[in-house]
Amino acid sequence: MADAHYRFPPARAYRLNCCLRAIKSDPDYCARFVADPRAAMTEIGLDEAEQTALSSLDRGALATLGAHPYLVFMAELRLRIAREPATLEYF
Repeated sequence: MADAHYRFPPARAYRLNCCLRAIKSDPDYCARFVADPRAAMTEIGLDEAEQTALSSLDRGALATLGAHPYLVFMAELRLRIAREPATLEYF
């Protein structure tokens, strides 16, 4: 069987995906992340590589670390909305 197009995130990426989900779904966490990204990422327990990739929203590095592509997309969108509310319509 050929490699599946989608692979489930590995267990080691649990905290990273929890952080991305929190940015996407929890307005309070997203606000804390915008105000102080390092503290917000430390709060969830991300390691240095995860923090570096998420700080720069490096999609390739995040994928390599096991981030779910949907969560990366949605977290990036929510951060853009939070940082530049007039540029994007809230949904």
